[in-house]
Amino acid sequence: MRVGLHAIGIGDGAHPDVIRAVAGAADACGFARLWCGEHVVLVDSPASRYPYSADGRVPVPADADWLDPLLALSFAAAVTSRIELATGVLLLPEHNPVVVAKQAATLDVLSAGRFTLGVGVGWSAEEFAALGVPFAGRARRTEEYLAAMRALWTQDPASFAGEFTRFDAVRVNPKPLRGGRLPVVFGGNSEAALRRCVALADGWYGFNIPAADVPSHVAVLADECSRQGRAFGELTIAVALSDGTPDSLPALAAAGVTELVVVGVPPSAPDAAADWVAQLARTWIDPHEGQSFLQ
Repeated sequence: MRVGLHAIGIGDGAHPDVIRAVAGAADACGFARLWCGEHVVLVDSPASRYPYSADGRVPVPADADWLDPLLALSFAAAVTSRIELATGVLLLPEHNPVVVAKQAATLDVLSAGRFTLGVGVGWSAEEFAALGVPFAGRARRTEEYLAAMRALWTQDPASFAGEFTRFDAVRVNPKPLRGGRLPVVFGGNSEAALRRCVALADGWYGFNIPAADVPSHVAVLADECSRQGRAFGELTIAVALSDGTPDSLPALAAAGVTELVVVGVPPSAPDAAADWVAQLARTWIDPHEGQSFLQ
């Protein structure tokens, strides 16, 4: 099992010197992947319920700095050489898919093929309204946008005609480095999200899940793979826990998890942020092998 880190882009983790310190330390300490999430808009008193907390509220102040994840990860790519990079997650239906296809492929090239695009359908009606995007039909829009982006990554010129987007004989370059294929993982903890993941993605990113609930989510993925005629081993399974300790790792691995993602907010001082990452590595990663305690 790999260990990832979700710790840049928000609050103190949005400062350039802190991103440099966190990314560099994570690269040196053996973390497998650096994750960064997205919200374009937050509101002070949302009516929409946040699905990843018990009280339905986002645990981030509405006035906190929250960086664009593709730009933040591009900055991180420039100060690292080994660690993989992933959006966790980018809210795809809020964006123009042609632009995202260009940006994601650009980041993959700049990072020498280290980028994974994590996407989700979104949950905040207020955010969609501010962006002028219909909230209804966002899952269908996400599926179509991903198909359009894959056409742009693999065809040159590319054409696509759908309900929400269309283009004819266009060229979008560069292409992703891995033969025109960019790994895509889906976020979301609902059964609908898990079904969507099996149908469309290369992996799943489960967020803020109790350790005891992880096996049941993975079982849904396995059942969906059987139902859809897909090999379960094709999927990567990354989870960020709402609880748990390194003692949870054997059970997670036995359930089929391939990456445990440690979530946290770094200190505001760069030196302290680097020390904080090193301490997380001592807690979650074997410092002698650069692998998880399960190896």
